[in-house]
Amino acid sequence: MTVVNFDSIRCYNAEEMPVVLERLSNEPQFMNLFKIFLSQSSTGELKKLLLSYDNVHDFQKFLVNRFVKMVEKNTTEGVELTGIENVNKNRAVLYISNHRDIVLDAAFLCSQLVDNGMDTVEIAIGDNLLIYPWIEDFVRVNKSFIVRRSPGAKQMLETLQLLSAYITHTIRDKNQSIWIAQREGRAKDADDRTQESLLKMFNMGGSGSVAENLAALHICPLTISYEYDPCDYLKAKEFQQKRDDPKYLKSPEDDLFNMKTGLMGYKGRVVYTISPEISPELFHLQENYSGRNELFKAVAQLIDRKIHSNYTIYKVNMIAYDMLHATEKFRQSYSSQEKTDFEKYMDKQIDKIDLEEKDMDFLKTKLLEMYANPLKNKINADVS
Repeated sequence: MTVVNFDSIRCYNAEEMPVVLERLSNEPQFMNLFKIFLSQSSTGELKKLLLSYDNVHDFQKFLVNRFVKMVEKNTTEGVELTGIENVNKNRAVLYISNHRDIVLDAAFLCSQLVDNGMDTVEIAIGDNLLIYPWIEDFVRVNKSFIVRRSPGAKQMLETLQLLSAYITHTIRDKNQSIWIAQREGRAKDADDRTQESLLKMFNMGGSGSVAENLAALHICPLTISYEYDPCDYLKAKEFQQKRDDPKYLKSPEDDLFNMKTGLMGYKGRVVYTISPEISPELFHLQENYSGRNELFKAVAQLIDRKIHSNYTIYKVNMIAYDMLHATEKFRQSYSSQEKTDFEKYMDKQIDKIDLEEKDMDFLKTKLLEMYANPLKNKINADVS
């Protein structure tokens, strides 16, 4: 059996923690962030606390989770996890979810799993977000593994094979659950779709049929529903920037500001819903699709239906749907005041957009799409 070296992407182990935490304790940017939620402590006390952890479980449960709970208390009306009964707690699963927030999608999930007496997950994170070395240190000591986004054409196949082997190894051999987004980057318009290329990458890690390889990962689709997206205006801004300049690319500083805004901005209610494992349906699909590409497309659509059907629909989604489509389909579900409040919210968010030539109608449409699309997709999933 070939032994694969995962050192370039894997999360750090317990033996590496002391050195990594020592590096973090000497990093001013990290320590300033650390001090935000332990403001009564001196730098020396914070460093002593940080260096006191010698295992990931305690580090996450007593330190990281403390920070996540502070974010939950200060920026949400509560985070809820439903569908936990659909998970076999004795077996690792692969959670594939829609992606709203760079940092908090996985962080809130881990916090909820801890509250339910379960182990946290390993987290797939793109290397484009590792803006500073200390960020890579922190995420890898916090059970994250690295997805190399742009390794170059020659290295792409090797990179994907390594990632697939690591995911298979983590689920099968380590019995450790994983969270991964259904697509590269966030769906800026909240029209959540699973990338078939992601499924093809998963398939590389097995030696059986497509259904056998994917079933071995015990895939559980996961739906994340934020009432409000604090980054909505930044996403709308990016839509106009890309429309006006097709070559526009976000800078690392933009990513950092998105992370900060997502962390500290108001999110309203947040609900996570876990679907049962899709393994039985994979074999059924394989019987009906002889071509591999058609099969991958069908599996992606299956995951999408599971995610879409489990959206928690808020009044802002119904208001946005009616406004976007010039209808009164959901008019009985919200008041005139609630509609007025949402319109004021949109105006406030658009006011934050710092573009020299703001296309007000375009930006408003993009904001409405972000809030209407989950409802549109849920309607379609429920009738399909």
